[in-house]
Amino acid sequence: MVVVLAVLFAVSIATPWIFSRLGRPTFYLLAAILMAAFVWTLSYIPAVLEAEQGAASGQPNAPPAEILEWIPQLGVELAFRMDALALALCLLISGVGAAVMLYCARYFPPAETAAGPFAAQLFSFAAAMLGLVLSDDLVMLFIFWELTTILSFLLIGYSAHRVFARRSAIQALIVTTVGGLAMLVGLLWIGQLAGSYRISEIMAAADTLTGVAVDIAMVLILLGAISKSALVPFHFWLPAAMAAPTPVSAYLHAAAMVKAGVYLVARFAPGFHDSTFWLPLVLGLGLATMIVGAYRALRQTDIKLVLAYGTVSQLGFLIMVNGLGTEDAALAGAAMLLAHGLFKAALFMVVGIIDHKTGTRDLRVLSGIGRAQKPLLVISVIAAASMAGLPPLFGFVAKEVVFESFYSYALHPADAVSPVWGWVVMVGVVIASALTVAYSVRFLWGAFAAKTDDDGAVLPATAFRGTPDAVFLASPAVLAGLTVLLALVPGPVQALIEPFATLFDPVAPEVHPTYLALWHGFTPVLGLSVLTWALGLGLFWLGGRVTSDARAVPAALDAERMYRATIRTLDDVAVWLTSKTQRGSLGWYLFIILLVATAAPAGVIAFSGQVWPGEVIVAEQPMQIVLALIIISGGLGAVWAPKRFMAVLMVSLCGWGIAGIFALQGAPDLALTLLLVESIVLVVFVLALRSLPSGIWTQNPTRFRVGRALLGAAFGLVIMYATAIAMGSRIHEPISLEYPWMAYEVGHGRNIVNVTLVDIRVWDTFGEITVLAAAATGVASLIFVKRRDVQRRQLHEVPTGSVGRVLSDKALSPKQIKEVEVARSFATVAREAWLVAGRTLAPEHRSIIFEVVTRLMFHAIILLSVYLLLAGHNTPGGGFAGGLLAGLAFVLRYLAGGRYELEAAIPFSAGALMGWGLAVACFTGVLPLIFGGQAFQSFIVDLAIPVIGEHHLVSSVLFDVGVYLVVVGLIVDVLRSLGSEIDVRSEQENRRSSTLGHGIHAETSMGVAR
Repeated sequence: MVVVLAVLFAVSIATPWIFSRLGRPTFYLLAAILMAAFVWTLSYIPAVLEAEQGAASGQPNAPPAEILEWIPQLGVELAFRMDALALALCLLISGVGAAVMLYCARYFPPAETAAGPFAAQLFSFAAAMLGLVLSDDLVMLFIFWELTTILSFLLIGYSAHRVFARRSAIQALIVTTVGGLAMLVGLLWIGQLAGSYRISEIMAAADTLTGVAVDIAMVLILLGAISKSALVPFHFWLPAAMAAPTPVSAYLHAAAMVKAGVYLVARFAPGFHDSTFWLPLVLGLGLATMIVGAYRALRQTDIKLVLAYGTVSQLGFLIMVNGLGTEDAALAGAAMLLAHGLFKAALFMVVGIIDHKTGTRDLRVLSGIGRAQKPLLVISVIAAASMAGLPPLFGFVAKEVVFESFYSYALHPADAVSPVWGWVVMVGVVIASALTVAYSVRFLWGAFAAKTDDDGAVLPATAFRGTPDAVFLASPAVLAGLTVLLALVPGPVQALIEPFATLFDPVAPEVHPTYLALWHGFTPVLGLSVLTWALGLGLFWLGGRVTSDARAVPAALDAERMYRATIRTLDDVAVWLTSKTQRGSLGWYLFIILLVATAAPAGVIAFSGQVWPGEVIVAEQPMQIVLALIIISGGLGAVWAPKRFMAVLMVSLCGWGIAGIFALQGAPDLALTLLLVESIVLVVFVLALRSLPSGIWTQNPTRFRVGRALLGAAFGLVIMYATAIAMGSRIHEPISLEYPWMAYEVGHGRNIVNVTLVDIRVWDTFGEITVLAAAATGVASLIFVKRRDVQRRQLHEVPTGSVGRVLSDKALSPKQIKEVEVARSFATVAREAWLVAGRTLAPEHRSIIFEVVTRLMFHAIILLSVYLLLAGHNTPGGGFAGGLLAGLAFVLRYLAGGRYELEAAIPFSAGALMGWGLAVACFTGVLPLIFGGQAFQSFIVDLAIPVIGEHHLVSSVLFDVGVYLVVVGLIVDVLRSLGSEIDVRSEQENRRSSTLGHGIHAETSMGVAR
């Protein structure tokens, strides 16, 4: 099963490429693949029947299943199971899917380029539906469930140029996603209550799962099924989804997507149909949907909408019978599920052919098609008659056993249900079935009959652009033919779905078990069927031939209007809230964030009755108090600093003080890293401050300072209080106690911090360096208008060296370039000197101390950073600390020599550097898989190197190299963004100002001369 699903998804990914090569015949290939999946499903019939027969005879034999571990720590598995219900649905999904793909080969014109992605999405939907019905794991079921939601959104919105299509796609996405999220909570809840996420195990333990929690979980699961299957009050999204191409309606809305909710009800009904809210929801909403959908179908003038509202009605019918929770109802529900998929898919295809050949679906315009298109008429009559429940068709066979189930339920209701309720349901089903007959006749009359105008004159026959070929008619013809064949020979269908029915409690002794047959004799159920036919024909005669679009429904009862009003209200509230909170003020945003972060924990602490721990150590040594005072002084200084630079310096003082605390507490790695981070951040802030005003406060500085100081102090005190409570509430030993021996024995290193980062919690670190690379890209995108490596390529077009780099600046005037060339002739030595700031910086920007220190320290710092990288596995250091130190070396070189010297120091793209770092980290994770290990599993290699001696090489050091490269690339990217690029813009602005000043001076001189 896993292999088949993987192949289907792989084919869907390759479909656009195949379509670009083969064109429209790609649909034939996809149809053949789905037909192969149909045959593959048929091959499971003996095993499934054998398993069910063994269970019935007391010799359990589990149905075919495949289980692969996915997330064993969470109990999530790739578990698939082929039982009777899954088998029936797989046959429906793959068989109708193959027919729809064959139909698409004639539905789309040969030059339709968008049909390639459409084919891929539709094929992916078939694969997702197969995965959904085969899943034996709740999490996997939800994943496939949401895949169908996303793919249906794409398919419904196929005609993206149409506003109605986009709106309908979004509407379907919102409604089904809301229900899906509620269902997710219910699935996880019932999995926790059962102690397993395997559906088969949950159903086996269903008798032991009782109580309010189970009832609520079932309500949430039913909410997902109800929204997916378009029951009241969510029924409005399905007719709107008819904006999709007809193949989508024939598949998703007849045989696939909307059946997902029915399948979910049928899957959980054997174990939970007797929960408190199950029957009221299933029967109440199902009956309401059945009547509302059938009534609305009679008021439509678009034949596709007639079928759409009819689908809504029959989905209510299917939910009712599949959720009734009796053995007869289970048999009837599965049979009706198959019958509905056959006749409704065929009818939608007929509508597509009519629309394709006439250009309209309006029954007020269509006239006289039946006489000219006899094959199409025959197919439609068979499918519509099956929908109406007329013999000798499979729709009649299935409806008879459904009526028998509800009739038995009315005569012998469950203990917790009033007998009156059973008869109410029976009467409602008969009325809704009569309406079904009425709109079935209305569909045939509207699509094929000759119409008359207001004066009674017969309208001319609607022009049909060509006769549908055999391929176009094949799919609906086969589906209509199956409705006849399965009615005449229903035994195979009964044998296929009967094992599922045996999962329910057997019928009472006084109730005769039902079976699928074309003739059950003269029974009360047959009388009910005759009554529905008579009532249906009467309803059609009275109102079914009305051609006016009478769909007016009071706003209070129109679910779609309520949905739109809800969306408008949400939009209005969002606009109002945004206008109040998103003011464009960073200070205001920080105020809101800190206020919430202070009030929320404080409220929890206050209402939960938490108290301060009894034993609190203020300080272990005097130096901690000194550092605490430094940190507090830095915070207060940042609040009262008059200039931005001073505020940044005070904040860095806080960070350096915290680094000192870490050092005193025996955490040299953290202290070293924080010290380097604060130094880098200080430089970055100073570079960014060049584009900001020097002052901070613009109005009422005292009030704002005091308020922010009070909020900051409150936030710190609340978080400190919460942290103390959390630390004092520990009842188990911390997991960190296991880190020392794990670091040494498993990670082969003595530096616990570094081994934790690159081995024990390597996935966290990998995620962090990915975020760092993304953050650097974000910063660069805010600064650079062009690609950030363009400037570097331009610099290489001129001679090397500092002066050569100056020559690359195209903004220099010819006179300035000549002056620089003269300076180069004097400065050139036997070997090109580096860091000659006199050539690259204006005199007022030079610092001789920086230049001398950088010349002395740059190479030493780089070597020290490499040492920290390589030695960090056993001593303080590591890739992060080494990368930060190397970044500081480049910061020094930039501050000493400017942007030209930075380009010389690292003459390649920072983005490429980060990319290579991520690639090295990925390679470290993938390498163990090649040798049969786990991702990111570390291993040690003992080397005997001449002269150096024995050396132990740990593979996780290679991951540290990736971290080193990413951090260096991040710092260089930030330097180029906030340093070099701002330098360039400042120089350009100065030149423009200078040019403007010279021009004004010249004009003034000329005016004086005049």
